Amino acid sequence: MPSDPSTLFYPLVFMNLLFAASAWCLARPTRVAATATVVAAVLWVFGNGPLEGRTLYEITPTNGVTVSDLLSVTAVLIAVWACWPARSPRAMRSSR
Repeated sequence: MPSDPSTLFYPLVFMNLLFAASAWCLARPTRVAATATVVAAVLWVFGNGPLEGRTLYEITPTNGVTVSDLLSVTAVLIAVWACWPARSPRAMRSSR
């Protein structure tokens, strides 16, 4: 845990953005919500710094896949689910 609490501010903002975008995408699965979720997932990968957790898979001696990177994978899966043709509002309207 970092000694300076201000180093946690931006990673927590990015995490909240990721959770809010994912919740929006689950509540209203639209292409706009899915795009916002993917953007938040990318921001999370680059901004998760002190919240990364353990390294699950080492790519290079200094880089790897961490526990917090799995949140981005989950968010992208949520966005893909929202864009799936059977879930899109247009497909649901045309089936009525």
